[in-house]
Amino acid sequence: MTVLSFDQEGVDVVYEGTEFRMEKELIEEATEKEYPDVTDHEVLQMVEESPPLSGEPRRVAEILD
Repeated sequence: MTVLSFDQEGVDVVYEGTEFRMEKELIEEATEKEYPDVTDHEVLQMVEESPPLSGEPRRVAEILD
């Protein structure tokens, strides 16, 4: 299971027991969107090849509210 923890500057990720940080600039470059408009599903797809997506995607702006 992948765990994503969002904050104003990026995302802390735990993937298969490995912890790492994805800075918002990297996420913006990869998605070609402003960080607040990126969804949790998009970030998860950057981490995992075929993630099990469930529920509605949530924008970072909604998550940080």
